[in-house]
Amino acid sequence: MKKKNHTFLKAGSSLIILSIIILAVSAYFVFNGALIGPVFLAMGILVTLLIKVFKIDLKSIYPDMIFGTIDNGFLIFVVILGGTYAGVFGAIVGGAAGNTITDSIGGLFEGKIAEDLRKRKIYSKRTALSTMLGKMVGCLYGAGISLSFIWLISLVF
Repeated sequence: MKKKNHTFLKAGSSLIILSIIILAVSAYFVFNGALIGPVFLAMGILVTLLIKVFKIDLKSIYPDMIFGTIDNGFLIFVVILGGTYAGVFGAIVGGAAGNTITDSIGGLFEGKIAEDLRKRKIYSKRTALSTMLGKMVGCLYGAGISLSFIWLISLVF
């Protein structure tokens, strides 16, 4: 029983520390459109390195990474659309509706990839830590790609 509590405590403390870092870095760069996308990508690399430190096989968390990438990658566009159309409240409603849709799309792909991995005899030993880090790194990469793309579009229009 102690081993399970230790694992959850490690996952929870990692989540808290990484969340503080992500919020602080995001707040620092929030008004720098040119850098915010690359900054999210850099934070994704940081979390990927942490995954390696924890000796988590990237193949085993690949479905979580894809879920996070799809989830945040598309969610950003829906929030911007809602915010552009109806201000702050539109961004909130767009975020709520978009999160529902993007979670479902992400889950669709996550499930398909998990099925494919099982067919190839790659079994994931999912833990609170591996699932949390997998989704977190995917979300950071998805946000980084989308925010970079949006910044590039803003240069054109």
